[in-house]
Amino acid sequence: MDRALLSALAAILGSLVGALATIATAWLTQRTQARRAAVEAEIRKREALYGEFIAEGSKVLIDALDHKLDSPEKLYNLYAILNRIRLLASDEVLAAADRAITAILERYFQPNLSTEEMQQLMLTRPHDPLKEFGEVCRLELRTIQRQA
Repeated sequence: MDRALLSALAAILGSLVGALATIATAWLTQRTQARRAAVEAEIRKREALYGEFIAEGSKVLIDALDHKLDSPEKLYNLYAILNRIRLLASDEVLAAADRAITAILERYFQPNLSTEEMQQLMLTRPHDPLKEFGEVCRLELRTIQRQA
């Protein structure tokens, strides 16, 4: 084979390999960035939803300390958020949310607290029905982030 032809063929093949490597690297980088952006968006969406559940649950829980459940509409927002959680959360998060709602309902059906009892409860905080929910959510969000 002619040396000039061999040199030209080697140059063409070298350029082709370099171009293919560049294209493959760019494709992998873009794919990784798109995946990371999708995971970050999913985490933000879940954080907002879980935070909304905690805020509404806290409001209803505090109401339950010194009120009876005189109107089921008080629970409307909480149940609406629970059903939105049902659409995208893990079974563990959903179960923790369900247990939190059960604890809040149980509190509504207990006797109202006096001012002294409420003060003692607030200072000692023996049981927070939303704490487990928050911990399970944090674990789920970390798991999603690690998978990215």
